[in-house]
Amino acid sequence: MPHDTDVDLELLLRRVIREESGLTPVAPAEKWRGGTFVLRPATPGLQEKSWPIETFLRKVVMLRHRLRTLEQQVNASDLPDDVKVKLQAYVSGCYGSLTSFNVLFADADDQFKGSGGESS
Repeated sequence: MPHDTDVDLELLLRRVIREESGLTPVAPAEKWRGGTFVLRPATPGLQEKSWPIETFLRKVVMLRHRLRTLEQQVNASDLPDDVKVKLQAYVSGCYGSLTSFNVLFADADDQFKGSGGESS
């Protein structure tokens, strides 16, 4: 019978693999499930655009995955360290800008973290 630490490690490894492969299933917060994301123009007569919140959240998660991939590529590159640091700062800034979408996530572990490592 596996120990609790073995089970915890297995769950952690499964999550890391899913996240790194971009296959992480992310659930919206309960209040958003089945909801609609709507963009309504200020100009009368123009058509609004709407999507299911789950679809919008998947797009946000795909963006996060691509930022992580970019971050990995920068770290693995032969670029000078000062250039890597500058590019990392841009990526961190992107994560910080995306913290506005944290209200959509059911699990705090799925939320974006700003440059201080805190979610907003």
